[in-house]
Amino acid sequence: MVTPADVAGRILVVDDDPTVAEVVARYLQRDGHQVECVADGVEALRRAQSDPPDLIVLDLMLPGMGGLEVCRRLRETSPVPIVMLTALGEETDRLVGLETGADDYVTKPFSPRELALRVKSVLRRARGALVPGGTGVLRDGDLVVDVSAHEASRGGEELALTAREFDLLVFLMRNPRQAFARDQLLQQVWGWSFGDSSTVTVHVRRLREKIEPDPTVPARIVTVWGVGYRYEPTETEAGS
Repeated sequence: MVTPADVAGRILVVDDDPTVAEVVARYLQRDGHQVECVADGVEALRRAQSDPPDLIVLDLMLPGMGGLEVCRRLRETSPVPIVMLTALGEETDRLVGLETGADDYVTKPFSPRELALRVKSVLRRARGALVPGGTGVLRDGDLVVDVSAHEASRGGEELALTAREFDLLVFLMRNPRQAFARDQLLQQVWGWSFGDSSTVTVHVRRLREKIEPDPTVPARIVTVWGVGYRYEPTETEAGS
């Protein structure tokens, strides 16, 4: 049975290298996506705001406006999934990209097939297909997460969570008071058998800024020194 999460999406590819953009577009189109390519950051921001795509493949190095600034401005108003393209070995760029709000990244030179698979994974997560448990409402004090609707709110105000942030929050809330190593979270939430565990650190930091009364003294997502992180319900057991 085909579900909404399996339906291909509209992808905006932002890269000033026409060869890279053409190859990426070709592979994404093979998966059934509609693809639009733009070559500079200013135009990318204009297109994304005027006609929001389902996902953006965004290169960091762009003329006019860099990819990080494009991502930062989009995140002020939109949780649109973003997969960043970064240069090989530029760990700082990757971390800043994740801090800015990217959902995933692929390093250049990359396999177009790998990028297509990452795009598919992020899209499915954004549409709620891979959230553990699938449905239900999770509550913890003023924090309410509607898994079915893929919405989260705190104190009655909707939270602008990216797909990865949402998945991470749901996973932790469904497993309260259990400590998870960063590598375990990479496997359980990202579906990666290996990867950069700093990805988890960045997403936890961003989540804390959105769900904690005081992110500098987190009460919900607490650090377990030497292990990783644990979700501590503030009032009652988090559950559906």
